[in-house]
Amino acid sequence: MSLPLAKMSLQAFLDWENQQPGRHEFYRGEVFARVGARRVHGIVALNVAAALKTRLQGKPCQAFIESMKVRVADDAVFYPDVFVTCDARDLRTEMVFEHPVLIVEVLSASTQAFDRGAKFAAYRGLGSLREYVLIDSETRGVEVFRRNERGLFELHDQSGAAALMLASVDAGIPMDAVFEGVQAEGIVGAPGPDEPARQP
Repeated sequence: MSLPLAKMSLQAFLDWENQQPGRHEFYRGEVFARVGARRVHGIVALNVAAALKTRLQGKPCQAFIESMKVRVADDAVFYPDVFVTCDARDLRTEMVFEHPVLIVEVLSASTQAFDRGAKFAAYRGLGSLREYVLIDSETRGVEVFRRNERGLFELHDQSGAAALMLASVDAGIPMDAVFEGVQAEGIVGAPGPDEPARQP
């Protein structure tokens, strides 16, 4: 089904998207189709989500994977690869989450400019967000942007570290677990179309 050509309000997008067979993201009135991700992208996202699920047992927090929507004010609705929320309002919602403390995006050549730029700028508008993590499955680069006491996000480059340390949920994940199933030398092949591709 084709995407609407005109810009939409947030509520119009939510009403429309909830009736579509595929997933779409929303950014400042424009609608973007979510296209299937590469195999290694899915492996890394699932590894992180599974590890977080285990480490959050017994805590008032829950990890979710990419099929769940995160709303940023009235400007944007995204499907993060992985996110964690500890907010009781989110833990009661069925469709749209608004208070994540941790968001993880797995990069690819086709998505990293958006993930580092406009998407990160939007996510910074979430008052609840404490950490934003970017993982490059090709290079095994891991960047953690952590909100400091002044409310600013500082980069903690954890590339090459033994574990991914997540202060927002008081958890550590061994890097071997993050990249389990991914060849150490990287995967050769054309980047997959897992970015939100705007339709003409």
